[in-house]
Amino acid sequence: MPDAAAAPADLAGLPFEKALAELESIVTRLERGDVALEESLSIYARGEALKAHCETLLRSAEARIEKITLGSDGAPKGVEPLDVDR
Repeated sequence: MPDAAAAPADLAGLPFEKALAELESIVTRLERGDVALEESLSIYARGEALKAHCETLLRSAEARIEKITLGSDGAPKGVEPLDVDR
């Protein structure tokens, strides 16, 4: 499975939404089954790179999300990192 460091350079600045749309397009083409074998292999590899890129962007976004903490009186008292495992 490719990691973000192995992703093609053209993915580096690709926003999540565009990467996801391209990935969905690749999946649709592969599911239709009307793509030649060599092209299937090529677009599958591109899809793997897009998937890794999307996962990296999602992990980065999750790391930036914070939750608001409330005091005993119900008023906001600060923020702390969001625990995404719960």
